[in-house]
Amino acid sequence: MKTINFFLVFFIVASGVFYFYFKTRQFRTSHVFPIRKKMFASKAGSFLGGLLFFFGVNQLLLFQGIATYVVAAIFILFGLYIIMFNWKATKHYQQFVDEEAKLNEN
Repeated sequence: MKTINFFLVFFIVASGVFYFYFKTRQFRTSHVFPIRKKMFASKAGSFLGGLLFFFGVNQLLLFQGIATYVVAAIFILFGLYIIMFNWKATKHYQQFVDEEAKLNEN
């Protein structure tokens, strides 16, 4: 049980770190590249969804009770929805990143 909890906490922290990494990449990207900014925003959103998902699973393992099950289910379902939505958005925007770079070469 402690080993599983350790891995879940590791994934929660890693998801938070990658969320802030891609959010920083989004803010530091030049306004000349709006597609790239949107791609970084959707990658950050995917990791935020992962954070919600892993937090929900962790709560299921740590606490017992009907309220915990309801709240954890909401976190897990909402996290999975955010992951899927932003993964599709990342795939969509990634198609146009090279084209955007070619258009803004000079």
